[in-house]
Amino acid sequence: METMTGEPSRTAVAGTHPEPHGGAIAAKLNWLRAGVLGANDGIVSTAGLVVGVAAASASRDTLLTAGVAGLIAGAASMAMGEYVSVSTQRDAERALLAKERQELADEPEDELRELAALYRAKGLSGATAHAVAVELTAHDALSAHAEAELGIDPDQLVSPWHAAASSAVSFIMGALLPLIAIVLPPPELRVPVTVVAVLAALALTGAVSAALGGADRMRATARVMCGGAAAMAVAYAVGEVVGAVA
Repeated sequence: METMTGEPSRTAVAGTHPEPHGGAIAAKLNWLRAGVLGANDGIVSTAGLVVGVAAASASRDTLLTAGVAGLIAGAASMAMGEYVSVSTQRDAERALLAKERQELADEPEDELRELAALYRAKGLSGATAHAVAVELTAHDALSAHAEAELGIDPDQLVSPWHAAASSAVSFIMGALLPLIAIVLPPPELRVPVTVVAVLAALALTGAVSAALGGADRMRATARVMCGGAAAMAVAYAVGEVVGAVA
């Protein structure tokens, strides 16, 4: 929409350029979702490990050793995997930004026409799209092109170290629950208490992840709980077999 002076209205510009805090909110939601999934992995993997060991041995020391070893190994694996993954993503984003920066230096007019075409594709008229492209290019050409063409905010690149730390911490927090649940009760109650605690925790993480993703909570929660129950059942059966053979 244009004003009587022929300049683009504030509404038109705002409608085509996201508010500065929009990307930050999306990033925080992604971090929260990753944290919930990391905790879920910690719960399931550690629960499967300690329940399997409990089926083969009644020794509290053995359970504690196995659980702590699994917690440390799992947290390290999650951190390393997240670090490598995010580093690869960050390198790719930096390469794309460098390419875009070079194109802006070599072919500024072509890049301006390309940006205007992107805004026309979003529904703006030709004149308004051109005016928006000119203003945004004058303000911050790289940011305007990176967000419109690549979906990247140059100021919001993800840190691999933050991602690794977040994954490790969330995994440890999730893994502590089954570890504590299997170690504290008397031998005859270890597995039942652990199963109940794990299923309750999985119900919570399933509901939270469904809420963050906008999915059906009942279905997501049931899926996570069934998966965790199946993992513990298989681990317990394997532990029984190994204990009998040993």
